[in-house]
Amino acid sequence: MSADLADLAAFVAVARARGFREAARATRQSASALSDAVRRVEARLGLRLLHRTTRSVAPTEAGARLLERLAPALDSVDAALGSVDALRDGPAGTLRLNVPVSAARLVLPAILPGFLAAYPEVRVEVDAEDAFVDMLASGADAGIRYDERLEQDMIALPIGPREQRFAAAAAPAYLDRRGRPAHPRALLDHQCVLGRFSSGALTSPWEFERDGETVRVEPSARLVARVAGAADLLVDAAVAGSGIVYLFEQWLAPHLASGALEPVLADWWPRFPGPFLYYSSRRLVPPPLRAFVDHVRALG
Repeated sequence: MSADLADLAAFVAVARARGFREAARATRQSASALSDAVRRVEARLGLRLLHRTTRSVAPTEAGARLLERLAPALDSVDAALGSVDALRDGPAGTLRLNVPVSAARLVLPAILPGFLAAYPEVRVEVDAEDAFVDMLASGADAGIRYDERLEQDMIALPIGPREQRFAAAAAPAYLDRRGRPAHPRALLDHQCVLGRFSSGALTSPWEFERDGETVRVEPSARLVARVAGAADLLVDAAVAGSGIVYLFEQWLAPHLASGALEPVLADWWPRFPGPFLYYSSRRLVPPPLRAFVDHVRALG
């Protein structure tokens, strides 16, 4: 009644991702190959393991029971195989990271070049998302998240700046023409540029803080662009005088330093804690991830 290990791994990938296409992206296999593997497991067990619809996949009672016992065992097998790399001169293999677009732009550039130079046998793959996803289901070894997005039973390690700010800015010519807001509510009378997440939600309301007072405003926008692929378009549009942009201060810093953008309501810019590297506490840490964790810790 035993099933092939690769077929069992395919079942776990599909059940975790709740879809064949999603699992195919995570495992770099075809959806049809995963479907065939799951059918083989079901045939050998004589049980249906997954409910399949055109839109979603969910484990049956038998599938959920198998997943609960099988997933940790396969994680241990992966970690055991990865531990063999420790016998080499240094860690080797692939490190997969799932991160927000902002982290790919503002955090990883200061970390990855040094890590790649220190560990030449490690290959890094980065998936930058503008939506929150299940890190394990995505096939990643670790993720970068902010505190409000950390999952339970995860190890969290500070990575990058420990404090960040959101900043509002506009081209000096735009502010000369339209006036400089003295209060966040004055933004309702201004042109603004907004981002949109893959979920469809806009990057608003904009939040501002000063002396214990918090003000949230929902400005109107003549330009809206998806955060994942066009955040720089929003910045470029603001530099060209199309309106006020609200983004991570680090993202706007080069334009603020050059004078292409002028701070707007700088004494109202809200502060928030920096991001965390996080990974599962329930599985052995593979050598590439262990090396990355040590590298991040060394950077302080």
